[in-house]
Amino acid sequence: MAHNFMESNARPNAKNGEPKAVVERFLDAIWMERGLSENTLGAYRADLLALSRRLDVRDVELVRADRADILDYIAWRVEAGAKPRSTARQLSSFRRFFRYLVREGMISDDPTAQIAMPKIGRALPQSLTQEEVESLLGAPNVSEALGHRDRTMLEVLYATGVRVSELINLKLSQLNLNQGVLRIVGKGDRERLIPLGDEAQEWLKEFIDGQRIEILLERQTEYLFPTRRGDRMTRQAFWHIIKRYAKKAGIAKHLSPHTVRHAFATHLLNNGADLRVVQLLLGHSDLSTTQIYTHVARERMKELHTRHHPRG
Repeated sequence: MAHNFMESNARPNAKNGEPKAVVERFLDAIWMERGLSENTLGAYRADLLALSRRLDVRDVELVRADRADILDYIAWRVEAGAKPRSTARQLSSFRRFFRYLVREGMISDDPTAQIAMPKIGRALPQSLTQEEVESLLGAPNVSEALGHRDRTMLEVLYATGVRVSELINLKLSQLNLNQGVLRIVGKGDRERLIPLGDEAQEWLKEFIDGQRIEILLERQTEYLFPTRRGDRMTRQAFWHIIKRYAKKAGIAKHLSPHTVRHAFATHLLNNGADLRVVQLLLGHSDLSTTQIYTHVARERMKELHTRHHPRG
């Protein structure tokens, strides 16, 4: 099925040199090559058309832009208050576009080749204290079937650190309560086994034997955590669930399912877990991605030292 960004390369209302037409052909090409999402394609389009509008002021065509033109645009954006992360993302869009033009023979040199990426300080992921996690886990009304389901989902999320997409797509076949593990197929189709822990196992056993049947009634589904309609839950729905329980638990921090994943990793490291073990549990392909949590753990230790040590 054709993507709605895709049109024929022979655009009857656009000249070959018109910026919008060139941008659309570029989007066509990268969509075919990489299968990017609509949001990503939309971001590329917005970045390139913003550059094109700035170049119009300088009476420069998009495909004729040189290094000085790109630097002028970046400087103009920075003066307007653009952050390094935003600048880096736009420059990444420009690089991909001009490399495409070189590959297609439309230009001979990439004007972005000698432009360095701005340095971005990596933001520490926001986490929760163990007390906050306990408050969050205790927020659902477990006397109701949906509340019991939500508590079980939160228990599994905190016990395993799975991504929200992995959580809502969990199937009964991925759960082995005899061995106490989940089988997860994550990014890049990499499979990993994650131990559940006693608490999560107890909640799962009770949910599967009782409230899950009550939620489904006579319907059948392979998804572990169904909705009242018998469907799998959406990411947005679970995000709203987390937000509602955070408010009920009196947690003022901005919370998302990913925050609980952060808490899982941070609390493991705070309690002496090996970084490579945490890497395997999270499903990170690169250890450097996991290392961010060591900074979180260190910041937490500094905070505790400042608060409790006489010389803090």
